[in-house]
Amino acid sequence: MSEAVYRAMLSHPEGGVQELCEQLDLPESAVRDALDKLADLRLLRASRDVLGVMRPVSPELGLEMLLRRQEEALLRRRQELELSKAAAARAIAEYADLRPTAPAAPAAPATERLLGLDAIQTRLEVLAREVSAECLSVMPGGAQSQASLDASRPLDDTAMNKGVALLTLYQDSMRHDPPTLAYARWMTERGGVVRTCPTLPPRMLVFDRRVAVVPIDPADTKRGALCIREAGVVASLVALFEQTWSSAIPLGADRCKDADSGLTASEEELLKLLASGLTDEVAGRRLGISARSVRRQMAALMERLDASSRFEAGLRAAQRGWIH
Repeated sequence: MSEAVYRAMLSHPEGGVQELCEQLDLPESAVRDALDKLADLRLLRASRDVLGVMRPVSPELGLEMLLRRQEEALLRRRQELELSKAAAARAIAEYADLRPTAPAAPAAPATERLLGLDAIQTRLEVLAREVSAECLSVMPGGAQSQASLDASRPLDDTAMNKGVALLTLYQDSMRHDPPTLAYARWMTERGGVVRTCPTLPPRMLVFDRRVAVVPIDPADTKRGALCIREAGVVASLVALFEQTWSSAIPLGADRCKDADSGLTASEEELLKLLASGLTDEVAGRRLGISARSVRRQMAALMERLDASSRFEAGLRAAQRGWIH
């Protein structure tokens, strides 16, 4: 309504209240309220020609005056805000002086025992969210259980979504297990790097070269794990990983047979393990294969060496320079 009265006064500056009421078809009370608001906004000023009569200021001047009033109001609000912030800061400081000092948050233990698969999974979920640059993994045992693959997928997915470099070591025997091989290929498609080796160190995970998770008993990972933050221990585990990584081959490559012996790396490793006196079961665990597979491969090697016993096979393999 104030805008309508202002426009009417601009078009007929000499008109009084009665003329505005007739022109806008408004009651006198409404027109006078509008005039009071326009006066407060300084859009009206006293006429220098006719005593007691108000005239509208020009739109250009009126706009400038309105903007100036808004700037002044904004400045006042900023000043009030600064005063309020200062008062709040003083109150917080006074409260801090009165309240008891809160105890410092306890530092994470250098070594933490994680008992049971649930505790391990919970800790790995936290570490997967915190890792920022790199995760090193050693996954012995050849074929991985479906439960292990299912538990690892969301953790690996979270890390790779953040651009974390995942370097994973599997055993050569995993290449013959479709689920584990499919999982490893999924990782490489997402940017992870996977290599395989005939034998591996015990299972481990190393996050940003600062925190390592290893099993309490490598032979029974269900017993629990150790979460280690000791810099010296973590550095030793990283060095072991890098040494094994350097001799491993990428997932997409095949292990070539030795040009002289015709043995694959896995066959050569099997001969070494059995020559050292290990049983089929222990040698199979080292290679991530079953004892039955060990016996089948050993029978094929004995036939190639024309040996009637394992002892004779080991002797002939050494004589030929197949094992050292």
